[in-house]
Amino acid sequence: MSKIIIVYASLTGNTEEMAELIAEGVRSTGAAADLKMVEDCNAVHLLEYDACLLGAYTWGDGELPDEFSDFVDEMKGLNLVGFRAAVFGSGDTSYRLYCAAVDELEQRLREFGAIIVQPPLKVEYGPNPEEKVLCREFGASFAQSLGALHQP
Repeated sequence: MSKIIIVYASLTGNTEEMAELIAEGVRSTGAAADLKMVEDCNAVHLLEYDACLLGAYTWGDGELPDEFSDFVDEMKGLNLVGFRAAVFGSGDTSYRLYCAAVDELEQRLREFGAIIVQPPLKVEYGPNPEEKVLCREFGASFAQSLGALHQP
């Protein structure tokens, strides 16, 4: 059974809702999912898990939320080579860069050696009923991809 940490930043609750739904999807496969707000977690905690899902809202003109600054800086010092990860988040299409924080997190994970196992999940504002299903599927798919790694 895989152990997955889901670390997220949420200002209005939209990304938090996504994280909770994704955790439901992870758990539906029999994998364990621990939810942590980024401000309550240090990047070194990633190493206690088989994989991670990182979620963020996009701030301003496409920046990562300030809450993720220290976490990303801490990731630089970790050996994430081969570590499995994926990214999700909420945004607003009225801005020039839609969900750019999601793209930034994914790029940083790649720079630090992590393997991105599936495309990011982006939702405008909070998830609608169809997107709630997509969030659960995102989590389940991620966990299943890890399970395939443990098969003989």
